[in-house]
Amino acid sequence: MSQLRQAAEDYLGMRRALGFKLETQGQLLIGFIGYLERERASTVTTELSLAWARQPAHADPVWWNRKLSVVRGFARHLATLDPATEVPPTDLLPCHQRRPTPYLYAPTDIARLMQAAGTPASPLQAATYSTLIGLLAVTGLRISEAIRLDQGDVDSSSGLLRIIASKFDKSREVALHPSSLQALDTYARQRDQHYPQAAAGAFFVSTVGTRLLAANVRRTFARLVHLTGITPRSGRCRPTIHGMRHSFAVNTLIDWYRDDVDVHVRLPLLSTFLGHVDPGSTYWYLQAAPELLALAAQRLEHSLGELP
Repeated sequence: MSQLRQAAEDYLGMRRALGFKLETQGQLLIGFIGYLERERASTVTTELSLAWARQPAHADPVWWNRKLSVVRGFARHLATLDPATEVPPTDLLPCHQRRPTPYLYAPTDIARLMQAAGTPASPLQAATYSTLIGLLAVTGLRISEAIRLDQGDVDSSSGLLRIIASKFDKSREVALHPSSLQALDTYARQRDQHYPQAAAGAFFVSTVGTRLLAANVRRTFARLVHLTGITPRSGRCRPTIHGMRHSFAVNTLIDWYRDDVDVHVRLPLLSTFLGHVDPGSTYWYLQAAPELLALAAQRLEHSLGELP
């Protein structure tokens, strides 16, 4: 093992011990080390970092920027051990990434998707996807969190879902309405009829009894969107499964505004429920819906009208 590869492994091990998963970042860094080894380089240089980051030549500049940021983090660490290390400047390969406009689903959209999910050839697949879509709609879970649920993570007695080691290695509990618990219990009984011992104890299973794969779920969801006739609102606003999470967050905020509660006080609760690291990530949802902006503007206008 080369010294650079050992240094990269030590760096990743140190950061993972601090709670960072570094799945994609780790793969990128090891790929960069392989490039340096093929170039017979003994340390990190800005020139080599740029050459590697710009591969492939036709890739999105956002991807180039992401690759270079991974190298930059490692180079900063390595520079404390090897003074010859060059840390790529932060102004190299700039990109101004814009978040896509979230697609917000109406309750009728959710109902149509669940109905479409309930009519494939396999009864188990119908139950799986209908229940999964319903759960995403009422909890705002990330799709990765939903498919990682184990059977023991659904606690019917307490009415809670346990989300273990999710994004940023955070865990949390999500409260469920009794109707949602009933739907999950109904699905669990149907799953157990087909696969009494589902692979790895997964809660949601495929037609062969294994844990669902995110890529397959997204592919199936796209097919259901097509079947129900749900269409993009623009080139940057397309119906994706992550839109379920946005819809849940926006609808929660709208309900709070309509109930005339102090949204800023409650926002940390929503952040915790969604698994955000801080409320700043949740604030982005405020720009997601015209109705939400209008309610916020009315609240602000009312407050300003009371000022002397």
